[in-house]
Amino acid sequence: MESEFIEYTRETKEVKIKISLRLNGKGVFEGSCGTLFMDHMIKTLAKHGKLDIIVNAKGDLKHHIIEDLAICIGKAISIALKNREGIARFGFAYVPMDDALARAVVDLGGRAYCKLELNVKDNVIEDTKVEDIIHFIETLSQSLEANIHISVLYGFNDHHKIEASIKALAIALREAMKKIGNDIPSTKGVIG
Repeated sequence: MESEFIEYTRETKEVKIKISLRLNGKGVFEGSCGTLFMDHMIKTLAKHGKLDIIVNAKGDLKHHIIEDLAICIGKAISIALKNREGIARFGFAYVPMDDALARAVVDLGGRAYCKLELNVKDNVIEDTKVEDIIHFIETLSQSLEANIHISVLYGFNDHHKIEASIKALAIALREAMKKIGNDIPSTKGVIG
């Protein structure tokens, strides 16, 4: 069952970003963050995470837009999950993409931590700096208050490594957000 759209806006001297996000959607991404490869990765995140994400983003630099879009996506998911009552909380996935194999493990337990072993060789993939891709995932972890651990176990093609990583992240998030009960998924009785 699709949830309602959550709208989240972030406006600074550097960017103006408005997103609409829905959990349990059709996996649709509309809009652009200003780089073709990141658009491809966010479309991939939406598709495999079953998130509907509509983006209206303007800004001075690609780096600022990518960073602030991660903030907006994380905050919107957090709002949609409310107090995270009834969710599975944990999720993991392995995803192959041709020569590459990636693993992602997620905990939506209210604490941010990100560990990435992407094992890429180049500094740029298509039209996007690798450091901006890394920063997107790290910032998503912070704004979502989630543990995100991603490892590329092997591979040759950097595009495939990153895409397999984002697909694995999307599936792990989808599993962690899945409703499986009615209680808070913590022995403490609260998330965080």
